[in-house]
Amino acid sequence: MDDKFNYAAVGAFVLALGAALVVAVLWLAAGFNGKKQVDLYQSIIQESVAGLNIDAPVKYLGVDVGKVSRIDIDPQNTRQVRLVFEIDHGAPIRQDTEAVLKTQGLTGIAYVELSSGSAGSPPLVMGDDGVMPMIRSKPSLSARLENVATAVLGNVDRVSTSLNAMFDADNRAALKQTLADTAALMHALAAQRQTLATGIADAARTTHRTAQASAQLGPAIERVTAGVNRSAEAIDQAAQAVTRAGDGATRAADSAASGAQQLRGQTLPELARLLAEANQLAASLRRFSEQTERSPSSLITGRPARPLGPGETANRGAAP
Repeated sequence: MDDKFNYAAVGAFVLALGAALVVAVLWLAAGFNGKKQVDLYQSIIQESVAGLNIDAPVKYLGVDVGKVSRIDIDPQNTRQVRLVFEIDHGAPIRQDTEAVLKTQGLTGIAYVELSSGSAGSPPLVMGDDGVMPMIRSKPSLSARLENVATAVLGNVDRVSTSLNAMFDADNRAALKQTLADTAALMHALAAQRQTLATGIADAARTTHRTAQASAQLGPAIERVTAGVNRSAEAIDQAAQAVTRAGDGATRAADSAASGAQQLRGQTLPELARLLAEANQLAASLRRFSEQTERSPSSLITGRPARPLGPGETANRGAAP
């Protein structure tokens, strides 16, 4: 038997087997049905993309749907970065889908995360001009934290500047004097501690007595209030009585006025005539009484003749 090996044949076999393995791996990597169909999208990032590399994964809600195929500075605005994505055909990219940079784990490997968007938003497709569809972007967590930190540091810097301006030499001297005066005041209060304690105790006793007086004052106020209410009721009743009396007096005055008017219109003229006749009768009686007193016989003989005056005749004719 020949124990010698053909090393050339063995080497050729190994090389052939290795090539077959490489072809199989490439075939499996390319897929059974050939290369996947992808759609191109672009997005503008307004922050640093440090850590993001070509072929970095693009994920949709955490699921790999593509990769980053190009990273360029935006020629229209050098403060922005333009990214181009290769995303599997049929991925649910909508018009309100947003792209955000994220880092994976503690390694700091960056990738792009796509949001789902709303259910009613239409799909994002290429327009008639042939320009790649634009996926909107929003700041990453690190960018938002950096903005917040910048704002906080700015506020701290302004506060520090204000404090430095406020605590200048003059203000520090005034503050030192104020602290010294406060310390002196505290020492004085400590020296008067017993007096303050006595004053506080007196104030407590005064407050207690005031509370007792207030408790006693309550019933007295209630009694005074009740008396005032009764007095008010009595005054109200008296006022009603006075009102009724006033109404009666008004009616009496109206009746008296009516009677006086009737008396003045009818009785007074008759009474005036009666008084005139009474005066005449009284005058006649007075003359009769005087005549009787001068000549009692006149009751029988009648009235005596009046003596003749100078130049009068017996028949009381005129003198010739």
